[in-house]
Amino acid sequence: MSESTKGADHTGDGTRAVRAGLPEPVKHEPTLPGPVFAAHFHLPGEVTGPYSYGRDDNPTWTNLERAIGELEAPGRDDVETLVFASGMAAISAVLFSQLRAGDAVVLPSDGYQVLPLVRAQLEAYGVEVRTAPTGGDAQLYVLDGARLLWIESPSNPGLDVCDIKRLVEAAHARGALVAVDNTLATPLGQRPLELGADFAVASGTKQLTGHGDVLLGYVAGREGEAMAAVRRWRKIVGAIAGPMEAWLAHRSIATLQMRVDRQNATALAVAEALRQRADVSGLRYPGLPDDPSHKIASQQMRRYGCVVSFTLPTRARAERFLEALRLVEDATSFGGVRSTAERRRRWGGDAVPEGFIRMSVGAEDPEDLVADVLRALDESAE
Repeated sequence: MSESTKGADHTGDGTRAVRAGLPEPVKHEPTLPGPVFAAHFHLPGEVTGPYSYGRDDNPTWTNLERAIGELEAPGRDDVETLVFASGMAAISAVLFSQLRAGDAVVLPSDGYQVLPLVRAQLEAYGVEVRTAPTGGDAQLYVLDGARLLWIESPSNPGLDVCDIKRLVEAAHARGALVAVDNTLATPLGQRPLELGADFAVASGTKQLTGHGDVLLGYVAGREGEAMAAVRRWRKIVGAIAGPMEAWLAHRSIATLQMRVDRQNATALAVAEALRQRADVSGLRYPGLPDDPSHKIASQQMRRYGCVVSFTLPTRARAERFLEALRLVEDATSFGGVRSTAERRRRWGGDAVPEGFIRMSVGAEDPEDLVADVLRALDESAE
């Protein structure tokens, strides 16, 4: 952690986001230096210093990694953060650097739709893969003998929540490491490392950067052998972030608190409007007081996220609804300043009904967005 940001735990989320990862000020230099495009650096004599080759480290990564570390673990100087080319690169780095043939790993059965592909690859390498749903802390019951527990809370796209601290304590008691996918919550929604997790992992492609123009991932964890193994994996595989992407991400983090607060408040407004519709079923948003996950979410989350999920009666109705929307783009991913929605079954990887909609609420005016959603529901019913 840079000297200029020590004590940042005494600041609010907005102040921290705006100033996260900034280097010490230098007269006549920009407050946020531009991206460093370098495959190699001047390196006469013995190999010393932080920068030698572009696959290993880059000053632009350093600033971004400090920024993310200050958000995931404010006030701590024992946490290391590593950025990757994508969220899946970060996920793969943790799984494949920590697991060996004969190990067992526990994955969520209702997690991100690429996890089944990960499972197949792990099993091909001789790793035993167990799965259980996120809700009800069901992963707790398949932990015995596992080397690693992978938590996704809230889950994507079903928005179930588990008791992270409870699962972490149970896993550690059994000698297992714990990684938490923090993509949907962001560090402003919850901090897995404070809840005891060994790794906080996320796709920076989503709300962290928030503009739909960057592919990025990261892993944060306490300095030590486990994180050293993640760093080695990045070096071996070369799944590194480009300097331009890293700079764009760092620039975007400055507005994170403003975006998150606006998007979370509007997501709640959309969810409350959807509650009144007889043609909507399976509505999920952890911020709703009657949501099945609200109690535990309110204990471990400071913000509930920008994603709302619900089901319309048929595939055709869902497709008509998406086509009728004017302020919401029919696109995948989530977390951007422009609202998006999609029928998730079109990808084939999620165990959800044909009419299941995952909606990512953006930064539009709440009353405009709610009106657009309700109008599209009315039009699509005809």
